[in-house]
Amino acid sequence: EVQLVESGGGLVQAGGNLRLSCEASGFRVDDYAIGWFRQVPGQERVGTSCINAGSPGRTWYADSVKGRFTISRDNARNVVYLQMNNLKPEDTALYYCNADSGLRHYWGQGTQVTVSS
Repeated sequence: EVQLVESGGGLVQAGGNLRLSCEASGFRVDDYAIGWFRQVPGQERVGTSCINAGSPGRTWYADSVKGRFTISRDNARNVVYLQMNNLKPEDTALYYCNADSGLRHYWGQGTQVTVSS
């Protein structure tokens, strides 16, 4: 069964750090482009970062998170991480990971990140 499970969200003060995990089962994370998206109620889901399939996986970051967020992949554990540093209140959202092979794509259920000012 193909599954993506996010974890690591929580409540943190502005300036704090969190590390999100996206654990995959049923496929290899290095065979897919894995992205982290976030969504605020009433707004569209937007991408924050992505790591391409293969090695080394090229990375991409939205301007809003560049320099603060780092996406990485542990092929042995089949997990993709999002290290989020210097968090801001505007980073508050439900964070999802997405796996895309070009033919198939999958979503996790999301993990909530709340940053207090």
